[in-house]
This record gives sequence, structure tokens and C-alpha cells, in this order.
Amino acid sequence: MNKKKIELLAPARDLASGRDAVDCGADAVYIGAEEFGARRAAANTVQDIGRLASHAHRCGARVYAAVNTILTDAELDRAVRLIRRLWDAGADAVIIQDMGLLEADLPPIPLFASTQTHNLTPEKAVFLEKAGFRRIILARELSLPEIRKIRAATEAELEFFAHGSLCVSHSGRCWLSFALGGRSGNRGECAQPCRKRYAVKDVSGRVLEKDGHPLSLKDLNLSARLGDLLDAGVTSFKIEGRLKEADYVRNVVSFYRRELDKALAPRRLDRASSGRSFPGFTPDPAKTFNRGYTEYMLDGACGDIASPATPKYVGEPVGRAVKVGLKSFRLEGRCQLNDGDGIAFFDTRGVLTGTHVNVVRNGNVSPASTRGIAEGTVIYRNLDREFARVLSRAKPERKIGVKLLLGETASGFSLRAEDEDGFRAEVSRTQEKAKADKPEAAMERIKQQLSKTGESGFYLQGLEVSLSGHYFIQVSELNEMRRQVLEKLGKARETGYKRMEAAIERTSHPYPEKELDFTENVLNSKAEAFYRRHGAVVKQRAAESGADISGRSLMTMKLCLRRRLKLCPKDGFRGAAEPLYLEDEEKRLFRLDFDCARCIVTLRTGK
Repeated sequence: MNKKKIELLAPARDLASGRDAVDCGADAVYIGAEEFGARRAAANTVQDIGRLASHAHRCGARVYAAVNTILTDAELDRAVRLIRRLWDAGADAVIIQDMGLLEADLPPIPLFASTQTHNLTPEKAVFLEKAGFRRIILARELSLPEIRKIRAATEAELEFFAHGSLCVSHSGRCWLSFALGGRSGNRGECAQPCRKRYAVKDVSGRVLEKDGHPLSLKDLNLSARLGDLLDAGVTSFKIEGRLKEADYVRNVVSFYRRELDKALAPRRLDRASSGRSFPGFTPDPAKTFNRGYTEYMLDGACGDIASPATPKYVGEPVGRAVKVGLKSFRLEGRCQLNDGDGIAFFDTRGVLTGTHVNVVRNGNVSPASTRGIAEGTVIYRNLDREFARVLSRAKPERKIGVKLLLGETASGFSLRAEDEDGFRAEVSRTQEKAKADKPEAAMERIKQQLSKTGESGFYLQGLEVSLSGHYFIQVSELNEMRRQVLEKLGKARETGYKRMEAAIERTSHPYPEKELDFTENVLNSKAEAFYRRHGAVVKQRAAESGADISGRSLMTMKLCLRRRLKLCPKDGFRGAAEPLYLEDEEKRLFRLDFDCARCIVTLRTGK
């Protein structure tokens, strides 16, 4: 990617949502392949990925296939065959985690280093770039100064998460799901234990917090910081959400397209694909699933990043309930609820409860049930029926700008088209050059008919008529010339799209670490050989190989429960930073140890 070209990268659960992402303005889409994706529930056939690539390439957008689980020896050959099929189908790059794939005979498809490869330091980024990775997908935990240091050290493309769900553990460094039930996040099967209920206890067993969700984070929203990230050297802005539905993709992608364009303009940076999106609605990320928003670690501080009350979508606050009766209440607030809206609230036990609005009349809200609503209860709207209706009925379109020139030939007329990327096409028609009886009407007819681009995938940026006289041209002739030239231009764009190629060469530059344990996620012999060639010895294979990880750290987090509970020495607490414990609903204990100097928390099972 040209460094002046900046990419908005969107998720695709399937072919339909991928097309929506492109049409709403994504410069690229990432999508799970048939197998070996870190979201097993979002797998897609190679054929569908090929169809998505054809749709995306029309406007210069790209498609990246995720093959980013760790692989067993028995799976490696199958993964390589899959990557070859993806390349043949038109995929532009493949996202991988397993270094064993670099030992295989891959097609010339560019490789992206998944965030699961734990990309936190300049040293790691430089290593991956030298190993042949075109792009480094940075860890979510990085601050702006840390991103700048990585940018200064490497020429590789830098991709950074800008929006969506956050894993509480460092990217690629979570084994809790696997330790508890055998479902490995590194194998695409995370059970999300971080969203469960836990009681928080101190070393004496005293309960500090009961029945909350202490490991649940808010969702990331860096829409207000896109300029800062551009200045730090980020080249691709990633929206999380391969498990999300179409309304999320449409709404969030359209919103970030608008906001990123605002940030690009004053910096004279260009987007990485062509065309203009017409989403058919006004986006609003507050109306799509989120757990509240945070800018996470971008400024280096661990602020209000948790969502301990619930891991579910609460919605946008709309006011407080007053004058609560058996069947209705009045809403005190700025926002007006409407018939059919969904509402949520925390009942007197602190449990998130929801219902829907039957009728709103004269300021009185009559929900399906008022149970749990008391005087002063904060009401949230988690379904804006009107917004959902507009969103579902919208027909997003992505169109390429085109300029048309109507000229004449010795035997008739010609129509030339040139699009915003410089692709050209021309057609001519043999026709008698009859003088127009009404010159002004004839010219108006020409302009009117040639401006109707319809469903061609183009929109008119300019029209020039260069004729030696005022001629009468039949409407059918004008329409046919316009149809033919735009169809020809579309084919020129298809044949003119060029994918990047990147051959992988075996290297032997030193790996930043010398001895590797289970945290490096080495599951196969080829990955082990890769690290050996780069001067590192695998002392212990991945946990998924059967390695003993009892008593070992299963999570490394920036989330500090001591700080949230006002027990942090940095905030004036005078006691020692002793461990805390989590107890789940099955009465299992998990120990939290605090490295206050580095502001890092580790979690392991047991006392």
C-alpha cells in the first residue's frame, strides 16, 4: 500500500455483510475462510470469498482472508492448500498467526501478522517485517507513543483496532477459556470467560464486590482520535466484529467512513479505494450494540475502561422514570421514546432488565411490563425502532465517479468516459447528423439522458458536449451509447485491477527472545523449525499440545481491579498491592497478581 493511501478495514461475517461493508465505504474487508479462522462461527466458503473479492475489486477495495489459528502438524498441509485456493479465488492477503506456514510453499499472497502474534514492541515488528510480513496488526493495548516508536522502526503497514469489542487479556495471550473447558481462543473457540460473573475477594476471603462482571471491558471507539493515529503512522483502521450482524456493519462502517474522511482531508491523505458511498441513512454508533465506549490505552492510562455491571448492550440513556404506575411511567429527559422501541434498565437488584414500549401517549410510556422500574430508574433505549427500520430498508451503494464527453465522428457521434482512477472507454454510433429544430431543447435532452447512470455503478462527475452544431440525437441512441460506454468502462476496471504479490524468502535474523514457552503458541514442528532457524529454542509447545500450564499465568491485563476498587498505591492507597481473587459461579478461584511498576495484572487459577 502506498503510504499516502489510508485504509478503513471492515469485518464480514459472510458474503452479504462483506458487500454491505464495501458499499458503505470500506477500503478493505477481512473475512473468515472455510476453516482455521479465529472466529470459527464466522467461516465462509472460498467461492463466497471469491465473489466478495470480485465485488470489492470493482472499486479498488481489497479482501483479506483470516486463517489465523495455530495449527497442528496434521493440519498444516490442509491450511496451505486452503491459502492457495484463496489466492486463486482473488483474495488480496491472508492473515496468519502460525509461523509454520512460512516454512511451507505458499502462493505469492501477501501475509499479515495477526494481532495474536503479540505485536507490542518495535523489535517484534521489525522481526516480522524481515520475515516477510507485509503488514503488522498491532496489539490493542498500545499507546500513541508506543505506536510512534514502532512506526519509526519499520516500513511495514501498521493496522490498528479503532472500534469494537476488546479482549481484556493482551492480544494472543489468553488461555483461560482453554484451561477451564478446552475451548481455545487460539483455535477459534473462545468461550469468553471474561464476560462471566465473578465475586471479587481479598487475601482474607472478604468479598469486595459480588456478582459483577469485573473482567468485562467496554467497547473501543477511537473515532475522535483518528487524526492522532494517522499522525502516529497507522495505515489501516480496523473495525472489530466478524460475529456481528449486518446492521452493525452498515452503521459502524458508514460512520467511520465519514469520520476518517474528515481526518484525511487536512492531512492531504487519500483513501485506499475509489468511489463514493451512498448508505441511505445517517449513521449513529450509539444505536448499535456496544458495552459503552472507551479509548482504552491510547493515552497510556488505565481509566474508566470496564463494564462491570453487564457485558450486554444497555443502550443509550434517554431519561429517568417518574410517576411510575402499574402500567406506565413518565419519562423525564431530553429524548422521546416511540411506540415499539426497546428499553433496558437496572432493577432494584442491579440486574439488567429489558422490555419493549407498547404505546407512548402525551408523555406517558406504557411498556409491556413495568416490573423492576421504580421512581428515578434510569431508562436506556436499546432498540430505536425507527432507526432500525431505516437501517434495514437502506440499500447502500458504492459508485465510481465518471466524466463523459460527447463528441462527433465523420459518420455520427462518440461518447468517451473517464473515471476517477483514469480508466477510459469510448463508443461510437453511426447516425445521420440532423440539425435540431429546437437547439436548447435538444441540448437539454442530451444532458438529461447522459446524466442517468442508473444502476451502472457510476455517478456523473462531469459532462461535456463538444459538437460542431446543434444536432437532434434520438433518446434511444443517447441511452444506448451511455449504457455501452459505462459497461465497457466497468470491464476495463475489472481487467485493470492488479493484486499485490509477495514472495516469502526464508530468513535467519534473530528472534527477540531466545527461549520460548507455551505462551509463544507453537503447536507444530514447522513452527518450531522456524524459530530454531531464527535462533530461538522452543522449550515448551502450546497449551493446546497438552503442555502442563497449571499454576501458570493465563491472562496478562491492563485492567486493574485494585484501581477501580480504590486500592491502588498510585492513587494514594497506603496498603500493599496484595493479590485479589475472583470466584466464579462454580466456586472456582482465580488469583490476580499486580505488577504496579508496569501497571500489569496477571491471572492464574487457584490460590
